[in-house]
Amino acid sequence: MPKSAARKTPQRKPAPDIAGQVERMRRFNRFYTHKIGLLEGSKLYDPFSLAETRVLYELSYRDRVTASDLVRDLGIDAGYLSRMLRGFEKQGLISRRAAREDARQSVLSLTAAGRRAFAPQEDVSRRLLSPLIERLAPADRARLVGAMDTITQLLSEEDTPSVKSGFRLRPHRPGDIGWMIQKHGELYTEEYGWDSSFEALAAEVGAQFLRDFDPECENAWIAELDNGERVGCVFLIRKSATVAKLRVLIVDPKARGLGVGKALVQACIDFARAKNYRKITLWTNSILLAARGIYEKAGFKLVKSEPHESFGQTLIGETWDLKL
Repeated sequence: MPKSAARKTPQRKPAPDIAGQVERMRRFNRFYTHKIGLLEGSKLYDPFSLAETRVLYELSYRDRVTASDLVRDLGIDAGYLSRMLRGFEKQGLISRRAAREDARQSVLSLTAAGRRAFAPQEDVSRRLLSPLIERLAPADRARLVGAMDTITQLLSEEDTPSVKSGFRLRPHRPGDIGWMIQKHGELYTEEYGWDSSFEALAAEVGAQFLRDFDPECENAWIAELDNGERVGCVFLIRKSATVAKLRVLIVDPKARGLGVGKALVQACIDFARAKNYRKITLWTNSILLAARGIYEKAGFKLVKSEPHESFGQTLIGETWDLKL
């Protein structure tokens, strides 16, 4: 028997159940790429290429990202990405700064001009994709996006900061601030007996955030369950050039115990550090024990405490600071 034949090892065939599941995945891939392919002849990516759009999307929705992150997460060629980023810089769409933990790495951010340039991409994408699901009943739409979330989580090699067990964090979008106001009004009345003046305060904070929002130095995060239901939020706003303020942290009771509050606060801390703030400050009340526990574990220190009459209650207001 020839040596080559003796050394030849038969290929191991996948188990029958695996083989069948692989074929079902291939069938789904053909179906879905055909559906999305119908959009390729549209203005979905104009004036950017598909690759450029993917990079801009990552920079728009992630608070702290380097070129190495993009190469790893998007599977994009490092040389091609480098040329693309230089082009974005020349157009004033992105900015770079040295990473604090490794000066050889640059943290990438969209500039205000970059966000304006990318905004039409988002609008066109939503407008073109909406007809695919508008014809479905609400329950079927929820099943569809829930299945997509499940696919994303199961096939991810590892969790990213925006994907946690049972929930995810995302940037705010239209309708979220109204939800925040409603949830504050309902929850604090039900659990603490606060009157409607607290809901009015939440409305004022929300209105000011929307009116004055500066994406260069401010952000808001929404926590949602895998089915898309909103269960938490937090704002980080500019107080001064060196101080950011954490506001309106809230977690729906149904999501308590999942780590939602901790993740929201950590998102604020990561963003503040990326934007070179030196301190985060916040104001809360002594009876909000769960929130105080989250702040304390994150490294915040109680720096001021004083009684006040607010929301139909006698309370003790507290100021907490975190030096970055």
